[in-house]
Amino acid sequence: MVRMAGFLATVLICDDEPSLRELIRISLDGPYRFVEADDGESSLELARRERPDVVILDMMMPRRSGLEVLSALRQEKELADIPVIVLTAQPATREQALREGADIVMVKPFEPEQISAAVEEVLADRA
Repeated sequence: MVRMAGFLATVLICDDEPSLRELIRISLDGPYRFVEADDGESSLELARRERPDVVILDMMMPRRSGLEVLSALRQEKELADIPVIVLTAQPATREQALREGADIVMVKPFEPEQISAAVEEVLADRA
C-alpha cells in the first residue's frame, strides 16, 4: 500500500461513545489518520468530505443508525467501495448489516487485536 503524507490510511470512526472511539484509536497502533463522528449524520458528512480508506461504524447512533449510514454509503457511487467494519452489541443485527454491504461485522465487546486485524484485512483486500 502506498503511503501518503506519512499515513498509511485514513480511518473514519463512527460511534456515539467517546470511550469506544478512544479504544479503537488506541487499538489501531500504526500510521493511521483518524477522523471521528459521534452520530450518523456526521458520519455521512465526514465520509463524503474525507473519502476515508476504511469506516468503522457503530450500529446504534443518534440522528441516523449505523444501518442507515451503511445503506447510504453503498448507494453513493464515490463512497460505495469504501470498506465498512460494523460494530454491534446485538448479534441479531449481524446478518442485516452483511446484507446491506458491511465487509466485516464485529460483535461488542471485542478485543483490541480483533479491530486491528479487521482493519488490516479490509485494507489488504483493497490494495
